[in-house]
Amino acid sequence: MPKKYDAEFKARAVRMVREHQQDYPSLTVACQQIGQQLDLGRETLRNWVRQAEIDSGDRDGVTTAEAEEIKRLKAENKRLREANEILRKASNFLCGGARPPQSLIAGFIDQMRAEGYAVESICAVLREQGVPVAARTYRSWKQPGRQPAARTVSDAVVMDALLATVGTPEGLYGRRKMTAYLRRCGLAVAHCTVDRLMRSLGLAGVVRGRRVRTTIPAKDGTRAADLLNRNFTAAAPNTVWVADFTYVRTWAGFVYVAFIVDVFAQRIVSWNAATTRTTDLVLTCLRMGRWDRTRQGLVLPDGLIHHHDAGSQYTALRFTEHLALEGMAPSIGSVGDAYDNCLMESIIGLYKTECIRPGPFLKGPLKTVSDVEYATMAWVDWYNTRRLHSSLGNVPPAEFEAAHYDQITASPPETQPV
Repeated sequence: MPKKYDAEFKARAVRMVREHQQDYPSLTVACQQIGQQLDLGRETLRNWVRQAEIDSGDRDGVTTAEAEEIKRLKAENKRLREANEILRKASNFLCGGARPPQSLIAGFIDQMRAEGYAVESICAVLREQGVPVAARTYRSWKQPGRQPAARTVSDAVVMDALLATVGTPEGLYGRRKMTAYLRRCGLAVAHCTVDRLMRSLGLAGVVRGRRVRTTIPAKDGTRAADLLNRNFTAAAPNTVWVADFTYVRTWAGFVYVAFIVDVFAQRIVSWNAATTRTTDLVLTCLRMGRWDRTRQGLVLPDGLIHHHDAGSQYTALRFTEHLALEGMAPSIGSVGDAYDNCLMESIIGLYKTECIRPGPFLKGPLKTVSDVEYATMAWVDWYNTRRLHSSLGNVPPAEFEAAHYDQITASPPETQPV
């Protein structure tokens, strides 16, 4: 379970309490009621609200910015004290201009480690003083009988041959001709090896005088394939997610609400509301969904399919890069297909019908984004924990998921002797 709550989630919870506190008899009751729907403790939420009041100047105390600054200064002070002590003891062999031998550097690091300093801190001070040494380099030195890898040896031979061409006509060669040249010299080397080593050495073949194009547009707008093909089913939770966003009219203008739904139990994993439909709208929703699943003690497998439409928010570089970093497989519905994301569109239709229209979740007109968030919070909590779904056997999504995990963790029945 994560030790810290998501900043967006925390800010949204505090905003809901502060803007709707007058609807409850006291702050404690408001924190208790809203905290139950957000799966938060009463005191946790009340402490957040009090800290927000301090930050806004409504209450005396140390603000969050001041507390963070104090924490940062203490850490900086500790780091500087360690650096000064390490530097004072390293002055014996740092007085010369040449790099100290490996044995002297390793011995100094051993001495400082015995006094309780970390290897990374010691190496950082040495690098600042012109002795480039990394922590992993030191650890490799301490491995007894460690032999260099075969690739290291072969790379050293090729690099010597490449450096020997500097200043000669052969130094004008590019990757292909340099590979042919080295092969003629008796070195069995591949094109990729020559390319990699020439890049590391900063060597390049001569080019004719022309302008270099740094931006090359794609010939066609490539996009992720449709991995679902209208098959909105999953064998287990956290294998297929579908996402989309919709708009809600308010007195202050349009509010956009993004959702992510787990296909297995049609459970709403996360949602996010904003006044602009930028990439942050859907990116925050994705980040909060992963955080909430992790908070529940679940591990998201690599290759989790994230299905969405071809909107600019979902095809943006920031969003696709984030999917790749999280190990998720993007999936975009096919062109001209009205049912390419029908499950998500159906749930958004339920949201518009059950939540946005006047009813149990909407007591008055929607004036700002806070009113939309407050109504959406209550509806999502009801949808996931209490709303019956005919496609799930008339059970809520949370109960359907819990039954799945109970079946997995249940012990197998004992076999009776014949």
